Amino acid sequence: MLENLPIDLIEKIIDTLPVEISFIDAEDTVRYYSKGDNRIFKRSPAVIGRKVQKCHPPKSVDKVVAILNDFKQNKRDVAEFWIHLGDLFVYIRYFAVRDKEGNYLGTLEVSQEITEIQNLKGEKRLLD
Repeated sequence: MLENLPIDLIEKIIDTLPVEISFIDAEDTVRYYSKGDNRIFKRSPAVIGRKVQKCHPPKSVDKVVAILNDFKQNKRDVAEFWIHLGDLFVYIRYFAVRDKEGNYLGTLEVSQEITEIQNLKGEKRLLD
């Protein structure tokens, strides 16, 4: 619950997460992205207000459009994939954002660099 949290604190909380977040509204327009010094996919303030189709490489635009169409048609709620970017291994997930009635409000894109996570072995308990 976000009761009584100032917007700048909410933004700092989101920017502290070890993931990158972007929000695309129901009309495919980029409305938000989290900041961070170590972003995998660099963003410029100019991206806000642009169509998401203009923010992806041409070879992946058709796949992005297909995912968004599936979300809009209520055919799925999640799309996930992973790619190698140089030495990085990146896990990318798209989530349909819906209201209480199930109406499509937009898409949340969450990207995370998972190279180190993949190398975890055994277990490490709190304060070990």
